[in-house]
Amino acid sequence: MPTTSASPAAAARRRRSRRKAAPPRQPWCCSFGLDPLAAASRSPLPAPPRAKPQNSPPLSRRIRSPGRVSPIDDLSAGGFARKTASARLSSVSECPPPALPRPPPPPPAPAVEKATLRLRLVDKGVVMEVDEVERVRRESKAVRQALRGGGGGGEVAVEGRVEVEAFREAVEMMLEDEDEAASMRRLARGGVARAINVLGVSFSLMFDRGVNSCLKYLEAVPWDEPEEERIKSLLSQHSSYEAASRNLLARLQPQQSTSSAELVIELIDSITMGTNNNARKELRGLVNSILSNTSIYIKGDKELDKESIYCICHSCLKCLMGLFEESSDLVHADQTIISVGKGSLERIYKQVEDLNWLLQILIDRQIGEEFVDLWANEKTLSNMHERMSPMIRYELSRISSTIFIAMGSGKLRCTGDKRFSIFQAWFRPMLVDFGWLKRYPKGLNINTLEEGIGQALLTLTLKQQQVLFMEWFEAFSEQGRECPNLMRAFQVWWRRSFVRTLGSS
Repeated sequence: MPTTSASPAAAARRRRSRRKAAPPRQPWCCSFGLDPLAAASRSPLPAPPRAKPQNSPPLSRRIRSPGRVSPIDDLSAGGFARKTASARLSSVSECPPPALPRPPPPPPAPAVEKATLRLRLVDKGVVMEVDEVERVRRESKAVRQALRGGGGGGEVAVEGRVEVEAFREAVEMMLEDEDEAASMRRLARGGVARAINVLGVSFSLMFDRGVNSCLKYLEAVPWDEPEEERIKSLLSQHSSYEAASRNLLARLQPQQSTSSAELVIELIDSITMGTNNNARKELRGLVNSILSNTSIYIKGDKELDKESIYCICHSCLKCLMGLFEESSDLVHADQTIISVGKGSLERIYKQVEDLNWLLQILIDRQIGEEFVDLWANEKTLSNMHERMSPMIRYELSRISSTIFIAMGSGKLRCTGDKRFSIFQAWFRPMLVDFGWLKRYPKGLNINTLEEGIGQALLTLTLKQQQVLFMEWFEAFSEQGRECPNLMRAFQVWWRRSFVRTLGSS
């Protein structure tokens, strides 16, 4: 049957396939010109499995040099002998040559003690050690004096309140060979406050190069007022460096003896000559801050020159009279009210503002009594008041208001005759213009004005008071609240005159 005949043939093919020889093994090549260590670094073939021990004669080999193996003499063992030789060659090539004994290291040289300078901050309790002693001695006179006679290092105590960072900065400047530009850049990184501290340290250590660098830097940069005071304090304590700090002192001390009072007079005159109203207002505030009683800008200087201020007052009054006279000349004979153009009106406002400001300066300096006499004798202006337009003439009453308030508060202490003369000249215009002052106060406190007029009236004699109070009573009955309210002062006058006289109980 075909099945029967095919079975032995298939079985034979299977047996032949099982007995098929393995592929030939790559023969091991042992080259005498190849270093075993280099061969080991490559990827060697995996070691063959260890063969079972057999009763075969021992293999003989000759080792000509480390890592060099001679060929096998006896090849009777066949493939087994090649495998054994390969394993032995692998073991021999991996063994490093024996290490030669190293000589013992020489004994260390004895350490040489290096000189060290100790800089101690007494206030902070900090010690800074510096190895470059000679360099520091060369830069700092204070260190040279402290280590006089000593060849090595030592300790130097630094007194005073010194910041650690500023002290370290000064020492680093000693140890660096920096030119002036490099020192300026170093100080600029720390700012003005650090530079002032470094200057103080340099003064303490008598480090001349550091002092000069700090002075040049501070002379070239702006400071605020606290920094300015610190610089002044340092320079006053170390006057021996006056030559080096000459340029810096020029920013702190005037080179010529100019009085601040004289400069203030020039500023006042410049403001009265100005034409920009907004700028003049700001500059008046600036001068007022300089002249204030609590100001530090004019402390210790002499008083303002009274004659110079009154000279400016006369100039403003003359200009004001000229403006009014110019306006009256332009009026026709049949006109009863004098009016002015816009340009003249603005110039009148300017002169009145200047006079009021000058008067306030005189009152604050307690030299304003002469202005009362000056204003009371302005008969030309007081006579022209009735013919002027209300929007112009009430500006004159603004000056009178300042005088009445100062007299009522006791800041102007004039004689009785001067007080009565100012009321004779300007009390009636005040009664007429009070309504305009209420509508356009321009910073004027109306209640303060009413109180000032009443108190100033009560400083006159009872007979003079009676004349003026009767005039007010008549005007108030016609105009009402368009007149100042002097009722409280009127009651005081009535009580003193008729109720509680000096002879009554």
